[in-house]
Amino acid sequence: MCKSISARKIDNNKGRSSDSSMNRGAPCGDVQDPGPPPDGGYGWVCTAAAATINMHSWGFNSAYAVFLAHYLANDTFPGATRLQYAFVGSLSLTFLYLVSPIATYSTRKLGIRPTMIIGVIFETASLVAASFATQIWHLFLTQGLLFGIGLGLLFIPTAAVVPQWFTTKRSLASGISLAGAGLGGGVYSLSASAMIRSLGIFWAFRILAIIAFVVNSSCIILIKDRYKNTKGSRSTIDICLFKRLDYSLLIAFSGFTMLGYFILIFSLANFANSIGLDSSQAATVSAVFNFAQAVGRPIIGYFSDSLGRINMAGSTTFLAGLISLAIWIPSKTYGVSLFFAVSSGLVAGNFWATIGPLVAEVLDLGDVPSGLSLLWLSLAIPSTFSEPIALKIVDGTGSYLGTEVFTGMMYIAAAACLGVLRGLVIQQRGAGPDSFIGPQEYSESTGDRAAALTSTLPEPRSSATAFVKSCFSPGRY
Repeated sequence: MCKSISARKIDNNKGRSSDSSMNRGAPCGDVQDPGPPPDGGYGWVCTAAAATINMHSWGFNSAYAVFLAHYLANDTFPGATRLQYAFVGSLSLTFLYLVSPIATYSTRKLGIRPTMIIGVIFETASLVAASFATQIWHLFLTQGLLFGIGLGLLFIPTAAVVPQWFTTKRSLASGISLAGAGLGGGVYSLSASAMIRSLGIFWAFRILAIIAFVVNSSCIILIKDRYKNTKGSRSTIDICLFKRLDYSLLIAFSGFTMLGYFILIFSLANFANSIGLDSSQAATVSAVFNFAQAVGRPIIGYFSDSLGRINMAGSTTFLAGLISLAIWIPSKTYGVSLFFAVSSGLVAGNFWATIGPLVAEVLDLGDVPSGLSLLWLSLAIPSTFSEPIALKIVDGTGSYLGTEVFTGMMYIAAAACLGVLRGLVIQQRGAGPDSFIGPQEYSESTGDRAAALTSTLPEPRSSATAFVKSCFSPGRY
């Protein structure tokens, strides 16, 4: 049974909070706790390995913008429509999310390394098979389905492992690990474009396959799961989590964000072509966006730990929406497009740096894999249709204006969800304006944090006006 209120105990010797079950929903089975996270140590090795794996999995996926622009410009597979090409990249996301419960279950039963090795095999096989594709449906099966499964079996385990090692540095560590995806997207947007021009698209696939196999196989050796020895009957998917309003708001935030984010990831290169830029310039615009993400994600993670995770995620998400409306719409030249790529890239990928720590704030650490599995499953639909929606709007209107407005509004809607979550957190927990909801250092004289909160918890405020005020009240949340 899920609990809505629980307690977090304080380790007075270290001055740090140790997670028990405060507002996290109790686990559905007994679990052997490996102890409080070390907040560093070998966790940094896992973070570096995860960043490198993300670079050579998510980074390849982000580089699909270059492949998409090439497909659309050269009619690589005669008879294929623009919408079909868009669905190739979307299918990889669909199966990434659909495979998440399988990845979580496999990690618990087989271990994290065997699961990720299977992911490397799928990713490598997908790229090799795509190099022999002669029809569009071959890409659906290879660059779409097989690559998505491989990506899921690599990403889902690493996304759950990094938060296990940290408390006060959790958002920073997640930001660093996900920065690898942005770095890979930038590097492989440029290198894939160069390989396509000089060697052809099919040899580009084969070279990427070799790189993926060698690098990812090496990094898997360094990944270590702190919960590998946990025992119990904890469910891979705990549906009772949906009964919690705070968790449901995170799901809504995630869905709206994905509708905007993957449009930016997959559309920028084709957008650049549409305003008259050549293939090299288009690849550069896409690469700059990804490089900016590599810079922005750790920064967002760092300030999330000090300013508040909901605060940082909400403000940067809202800023991403404003940038799409204010800068992308008037982008008609190479220079302005690069400026948009930098400014939006710094904040548009904040979801990946903050969602793991946010889920870990809402749920017990041992339930994070289950919570993330449900979240990934819920993102299958918005991620699948984001880029097809973008191209459909372009085809219907003859310009990217509608797509630009749609992208901006999705980010603003996502920020609104976090605003409501923030108000809910403030009212439910009754914390003061300087409180920071999340693992952090407390004074040794604080005592039992749960008892302190319970004894000072104010009467619930039911008026809409009071709730709206709480959404915007100062404080580190």
